[in-house]
Amino acid sequence: MDECCDFRSDIPERQRRVLTIVLWINAVMFVVEFVAGLASHSTALLADSVDMLGDAIVYGFSLCVIGRGTAWQARAALLKGGIMAAFGAGVLAEVGVKIARGLVPAADVMTGIGALAFAANASVLVFLWRRRGDDINMRSAWVCSRNDVIANASVLVAAVGVAVTGSAWPDIGVGLAIAAMFASSAVTVIRDARRRLSQLAAG
Repeated sequence: MDECCDFRSDIPERQRRVLTIVLWINAVMFVVEFVAGLASHSTALLADSVDMLGDAIVYGFSLCVIGRGTAWQARAALLKGGIMAAFGAGVLAEVGVKIARGLVPAADVMTGIGALAFAANASVLVFLWRRRGDDINMRSAWVCSRNDVIANASVLVAAVGVAVTGSAWPDIGVGLAIAAMFASSAVTVIRDARRRLSQLAAG
């Protein structure tokens, strides 16, 4: 019994260490991808960089609610879902600007930065894997990280498409796919958080 209690009481500190590491990984990669996305005119890189920034903010929120109880964690998860939905809308707006200007991204920059971002987010997913079942807070953080890895792989696919076709449409298509993924994940996280808050209110 004591060992079980000791293990559970240590979980918030373990969560704190993991979230601090992944927060800094995402913050650094946001800067790298954002600058590269602007320089290469890549919708996919810019979308992924904004996702990195959103995740850094999300992990910051997650650190704030560790150990504060289920209600705080559910509210944080609800906020995370709202952030993901907002980023999905932002990607759609950027795609519109891209089409209007007729810009073609630099495939080589997309490939190099996309590969770096993929490696960074894969490491984040590994850090969060063992903590994903702790509570709704860590579960939603893991969902964000999983989406990042999928988005990074999509950026690499887009880079190949741009290199082969010489067109911006593979980049635009991936940007739209990332937006759709944001929307789907946002709905899932918001639904789970609202269900948990409803259960707490009823209890």
